[in-house]
Amino acid sequence: MEERTEIKDLGEFGLIDYLTRNIEIQNASTVLGVGDDAAVIDHFGKQTVISTDMLVEGIHFDLMYTPLKHLGYKSVVVNLSDIYAMNATPTQITMSVAFSNKVSLEALNEFYEGVYAACEKYGVDLIGGDTSNSQKGFIISVTAIGEVTPDQFVKRSTAQKGDLLCVTGDLGAAYLGLTLLEREKKIFLENPDVKPDLEDQTYIIGRQLKPEARKDIIEFLHEQEIVPTSMMDVSDGLSSEILHIAKQSNLGVVVYEDKIPIAQESKEMALKFSLDPTACALSGGEDYELLFTMKQQDYDKIVLNEQISVIGYMADIAEGAHIHTKGGNKFKLVAQGWNAFQQ
Repeated sequence: MEERTEIKDLGEFGLIDYLTRNIEIQNASTVLGVGDDAAVIDHFGKQTVISTDMLVEGIHFDLMYTPLKHLGYKSVVVNLSDIYAMNATPTQITMSVAFSNKVSLEALNEFYEGVYAACEKYGVDLIGGDTSNSQKGFIISVTAIGEVTPDQFVKRSTAQKGDLLCVTGDLGAAYLGLTLLEREKKIFLENPDVKPDLEDQTYIIGRQLKPEARKDIIEFLHEQEIVPTSMMDVSDGLSSEILHIAKQSNLGVVVYEDKIPIAQESKEMALKFSLDPTACALSGGEDYELLFTMKQQDYDKIVLNEQISVIGYMADIAEGAHIHTKGGNKFKLVAQGWNAFQQ
């Protein structure tokens, strides 16, 4: 029988001491971390970038198939992705959690193992947060703080007509991983004796349960001295993110279906589910790739990076937003991305 420690036996301060007992500060900008009334950070002449995200059990994640360690890791990564999407470097996070008494100390410890693994991988300090009781479900709120050279941050609203539209990595895999996990959950609930069959789909399931933020791309852009003209991360689906950039920049956009990067594993699984791989890429969400625009003259600098695909260009607002299909048709680009308020 697995050992179980009730959290109420520690009390709130005992719990915080336990969860933060091994923190090592990694950034010079962290002047004072956990253990006081507030943390102190000093970015030494850099500008500070801040983003907050909330993850709610039953809306953003399902503990039936989400390992707690993966959940801790993902809850950090999705926030860091927002900082990278501003062309900034994340340096600190705060982490607040609320949970019911069904959560043991061992379970919470597993969650925080994932949190610390992400902090270590991305060189970020956990500098504070809060814990609370929850009547229903597990709730996670993370604030990420980053730094950027003054006025080098990149917004969504600053794309220019003629700019190339680029995306990193591949798209649709996280949605397909979720679809597979949900299928197996349904089968399991109907017949608990049936062992889940994830068909060795480690890639698409990994993209759903343990995504990564594109630190490597931001480092590459810095090395190449490319400052994107606009940028955001792909969390709700490619089509809705493209439309955000177009709308906020007051531009039209042309996208080419055959240029959208989709992994072979995703294509095969989409066909098994009788789904269109392009639809999964456009509307799936949770890819945490970067979508950005850049000047045409920077094209030669990115052409050798296999992780960056040029998928279209920004046009005059009068042209609207369109996708050119492989079959030679032209359709209006519509936002059908993930919406937390329609679940």
